[in-house]
Amino acid sequence: MNYAELVELIQDYTESREPTFVANIPRFVRQTEQRVYRTVMLPELRKVATLATTASTATLARPADMLAVFSLAVIDGYGDYHFLYDKDPSFIREAYPSGTEGLPRFYAQLDGDVSASTGNFLLGPTPDAIYSVEIQYYYDPPSIVDASTSWLGDNAETVLLYGSLVEAYTYLKGETDVMAQYRQQYEEAMRQLVGIDVRAKRDDYRDGQIRARG
Repeated sequence: MNYAELVELIQDYTESREPTFVANIPRFVRQTEQRVYRTVMLPELRKVATLATTASTATLARPADMLAVFSLAVIDGYGDYHFLYDKDPSFIREAYPSGTEGLPRFYAQLDGDVSASTGNFLLGPTPDAIYSVEIQYYYDPPSIVDASTSWLGDNAETVLLYGSLVEAYTYLKGETDVMAQYRQQYEEAMRQLVGIDVRAKRDDYRDGQIRARG
């Protein structure tokens, strides 16, 4: 399902083509995408990027589109990966006072997005050299509103449709029973998507197969 098809379905389901309502459809869709991407962390929404530390600088700028970290690893001069442990900034500052340098072992989310920055990690100890850093992270992909197609539109169109309908019908102050039906359809589709998320993080060989309860 592409964006044009989604817009048409929203208008058909709500039986509304009033100009102000139609102008707000992009917002309904974006709100749904945001809710979904903050509920499930699918492998398809994971990226890998390479960053670089600065010697004697404890902070490391994070990717602009990062939503959540999956893993962070420093690569030493021998090409070995050293995966860092996630800690609170106060732990790093107490464990590694100013001037303590070496190969980083820990990282912390130092700050969030602000107008002049994309946010930073705090590393401990402070890097004593320039190191490559491999980050695997979850990200907010381009909205179907802007890109016309998306992973959700191609693989989870029921979630996208009914989530958008919940937002749209809330805007219209629609009938309670219809709203409940849309919400039920959305929640059922989300349960299926969460099931895919859980299944994608398992290895049947090591974890055993998931068996349905009788």
